[in-house]
Amino acid sequence: MELTFQQVTDTEIETLAALADEIWHEFFPGIISDAQVDYMVEKFQSAPAMRQQIAEGYRYYLVYAGAELIGYTGVHPEEELLFLSKLYLKKQHRGHGYGRKMIEFVAGLARELGKSGVYLTVNRYNENTIAVYHATGFETVRTQVADIGNGYVMDDYVMQLAV
Repeated sequence: MELTFQQVTDTEIETLAALADEIWHEFFPGIISDAQVDYMVEKFQSAPAMRQQIAEGYRYYLVYAGAELIGYTGVHPEEELLFLSKLYLKKQHRGHGYGRKMIEFVAGLARELGKSGVYLTVNRYNENTIAVYHATGFETVRTQVADIGNGYVMDDYVMQLAV
């Protein structure tokens, strides 16, 4: 099925925040604690947080398969590269090639913006997602640990894709 990408406007922020809350709470338990999921959703994926990110140049896209909302992605153009901040699918839509199509969309955005590549951070224990990124051409370039407050850290790989 063909995917469509709709850039989020202010009127769709609540829809995006509800989708993020749903996906994060079904995806991350087992990788990070429930308390950390709650904290990160509020800090990074709540409606106020995303409004602030959009004001700082982030772009969010709702992803549809036909008329069904199945996921979302978020990017931030930087000097040389496009930062892939978020790429999430509802559980029932994983494993159908949609993630690859989303990555192709993001790579296309990078090319349109004149960027040399895309980079992202991914939890080092998120093995399935790391495998998808490797399969689509991303290379691991380094590890990083970032303090995100409240006693939590993000223990990530930084991965990059040339476009």
